Amino acid sequence: MPVNQTWSTFSDYAYYTAVVIYVLAMVFCTAEQAFGRERRNAGRRRSRELVGAAGPPPESVDTPGISTGQPAPAGPRPVPERLGRMGIALTVLGVGTHLTSLVLRGLAAGRVPWGNMYEYVSVACVTAVIAWLVLLRRFSARHATTFLLLPIVILMFIGGTALYTTAAPVQPALQSYWLVIHVSTVAASSGMLLVPGVASVLYLIRRANVANPQRFAKLSGKLPGEDMLDRIAYRTTIFAFPVYTFAIICGAIWAEAAWGRFWGWDPKETVAFIAWVVYAAYLHSRATAGWRGTRAAAINSVGFAVTVFNLFFVNLVTTGLHSYAGVG
Repeated sequence: MPVNQTWSTFSDYAYYTAVVIYVLAMVFCTAEQAFGRERRNAGRRRSRELVGAAGPPPESVDTPGISTGQPAPAGPRPVPERLGRMGIALTVLGVGTHLTSLVLRGLAAGRVPWGNMYEYVSVACVTAVIAWLVLLRRFSARHATTFLLLPIVILMFIGGTALYTTAAPVQPALQSYWLVIHVSTVAASSGMLLVPGVASVLYLIRRANVANPQRFAKLSGKLPGEDMLDRIAYRTTIFAFPVYTFAIICGAIWAEAAWGRFWGWDPKETVAFIAWVVYAAYLHSRATAGWRGTRAAAINSVGFAVTVFNLFFVNLVTTGLHSYAGVG
C-alpha cells in the first residue's frame, strides 16, 4: 500500500504540536509549584500570627485558614491554582493532539502506528500521560505533573529527532497480527510503568530530604506527600504489570511462530525478562514481606531504569533478532 504523504506530514505536525503543548503545560504547572505553595504557607503563617495577637475571631468572621463553622465565601481562585488547572487542561489538549498524530500516522502508512522506535516511543508517552490524568482524578498530585511531563517531553524530543523515520510499510518479518497485539501491549505497559518510576524517584527525593534537610530542600517541599507517592507507584504497577506479563507471553508465542522457539535469550528478550523479575519482586515484597517506603521505591526505580535501558541501549547498541525493530 503506498504511503499517503499528506497524512504523514500532518501526523508530524500534530506530533510536534503535542510536544509544544506539553512544554506549555509543564510551564504552567511549574508556575503553580513555584508560587502556589509559598503563597499558601504565607497565608497559614499570617493566620497563626492573627490568632496569637488577637485571639480567636468572632464566629461571624471567616479568617483564612481558621474554621468558624460557616462555609467560606466563594471567590476567585488564586492565580497559582488557576495556572495549575490551565496546565492540566493543556495536558488534556496535548493528549488529544498526540493521539491525532498516531491516527494520522497509521492512516498514512496503512498499518498500526507502532512499527518502529519513533512510533513506539510516541505510543508509550501518550499512554503515560493518559495514565497520569486518570490518577489525578483520584489523587491530589497535580504538583507532580511537571515531573511526569519532563521525561515525556525529553523522550518525545529524542523520538522526533534522533529516532524519527518517515512513514513506510513495516518489514516482512513484522507483517503479522502479533504486531498489533504484542507491540501495542508492551508499549502501553512500558508507558504506564513510567508513572510509578517517576513517583518512586520523587519518593526517594523526599526521603533523602527527611534524612538530611539540606538535600533537595526546595524541591522536596513542592512534591506530594510520601504516602501519596508510594500509593501512586504501587497501584499503577499493579495495573501495568499484568499487561507487561501478557506482552512478554505474546512475544514468546510470536517468536515460536517466526523463529521456531519460544525463548532464545536474545538481548531484548533477556532484559525484558530482567525488568519483569524486578517488578515481580517489587509486588511480591509488598504483598508478603510488607516492604514499603524506601526499599519498595528503590526496587521500582531499578525496574524503571531497566525498562529505559531496554528501550535505548538494547535497541540501538546491541545486535540481536530484534535489531530490525530499531530506528528503522
